[in-house]
Amino acid sequence: MNPMPAYPIGTPGQPWGDAEKAQWLSRQRKQRSYADDVLSVIEPLRARFDVGQYGTLDYPPDSYPLFALKSRGWRDDRPILLVTGGVHGYETSGVHGALRFAERHAVDYADRANLLIVPCVSPWGYERIHRWDPLALDPNRNFRPDSPAPESAALMELVAPFRERVLLHIDLHETTDTDESEFRPALAARDGVPFEPGEVPDGFYLCADSEHPQPGFQQAVIAAVAGVTHIAPADANGQIIGTPVVAPGVIEYPVRELGLCPSITDARYKTTTEVYPDSPRATPEQCNAAQAAAVCAAIEYALAHP
Repeated sequence: MNPMPAYPIGTPGQPWGDAEKAQWLSRQRKQRSYADDVLSVIEPLRARFDVGQYGTLDYPPDSYPLFALKSRGWRDDRPILLVTGGVHGYETSGVHGALRFAERHAVDYADRANLLIVPCVSPWGYERIHRWDPLALDPNRNFRPDSPAPESAALMELVAPFRERVLLHIDLHETTDTDESEFRPALAARDGVPFEPGEVPDGFYLCADSEHPQPGFQQAVIAAVAGVTHIAPADANGQIIGTPVVAPGVIEYPVRELGLCPSITDARYKTTTEVYPDSPRATPEQCNAAQAAAVCAAIEYALAHP
């Protein structure tokens, strides 16, 4: 197999400086509209949710209002359930799966819990179908104090007042073929390290928090999604994306150590979904439905085991 050509930006073995980041940014182009695809869907949901703007991302010449959907009749004696999507803007079903849940399923839990749905954490990345923000930062490695990623900082500020009271946080993601063809090579180039090719898993899987894995919860979500789309098998090494499989369709990450989105609360139940939209066995409709099914299953389990 021929080795991949060197990434077109930077010098192999040398981390990017400002010039390389500016060169990378100059190559990014809008490919879809946050206003058309996301904000237009949120607008009619104002009839059912308290829709609030929790921040603004100013990336001249563009400016992006950030919105969260909050249960009407929020009550302090009810558990808080957090659903986030679009932390990686290019992961389409993360955004549209969160919106699908809000449109079709959230009403089922309106009298049992406080829901907070943030469907598109990274709208600049959504429009450019990219993993990073304009600063060449991955928001999903920057959920840390004094975060340099504005997307991450805004979401942490939103949940800070009740982070200790959240029962469930489910973060909706995808693993795509472009992870291997573009995003991981770009990461290696940015950091000045060699790119080591990996294998993209074919199917849905979950990333649990290795500090609090909650295996019964993870398996309940996998079981529900298996009725919608196929679950990713382990590779020949018993791994998914280089990480040991601990149960069918489940791997574990130290979410706080890595600065991942599920670290932003003290929720008992945390998981990150990973849909594979490039599979010949999955359609965009299935991907969105799988995300919504994962949210519903996660909520049902959390409310049954508070």
